[in-house]
Amino acid sequence: MRIGVFGGSFDPIHHGHLIVARAALEGLSLDQVRFVPVRQQPFKQGDHGASPEDRLVMLAVAVAGEPGFVVDRCELDRPGPSYTVDTLRTLRAAYPRDQLVLLLGADAARDLATWREAEALPTLAEIVVLSRPGAAAVAQGLVSATLAVPPVDIAASDLRARCARGASIRHCVPDAVRALIADRRLYRERD
Repeated sequence: MRIGVFGGSFDPIHHGHLIVARAALEGLSLDQVRFVPVRQQPFKQGDHGASPEDRLVMLAVAVAGEPGFVVDRCELDRPGPSYTVDTLRTLRAAYPRDQLVLLLGADAARDLATWREAEALPTLAEIVVLSRPGAAAVAQGLVSATLAVPPVDIAASDLRARCARGASIRHCVPDAVRALIADRRLYRERD
């Protein structure tokens, strides 16, 4: 089985994430894409807008009924910071006979050489950069391949800001995610 590993904050998960994941699933002939929400990113300071459990629930409702999409909480079950090399080792132990494919955006791939134990990553997974039109190609020895994906201009930071001021995020996130954000009053400005 070929398993795509798609990590990130998913704060919140949005249609851009889902479109890119579907393109990877189909374009790389993956059997599944595992969405792995990060507990704490080593390169980003500050808290997430939503708790780890809220982000996990948003992911679960976003991928419910989507063939080939799975949510994996392995990074949430470990203390932070979350390092990709540790995640790949965890998944390698859980799926020893399967081929792991690490899915990275072009922005993340540019800094790949600075990641913890970067040289070990290609021994644990094939590394594929998901590039949008106009994004600079990544020319690193660590990367196995590049897959062109549809351009989707949705940023989670913009969605959090829209929620904070009470603006609509309809058509940017799945309806179930939008309802969950509203019900739990996520990303609202503090009084």
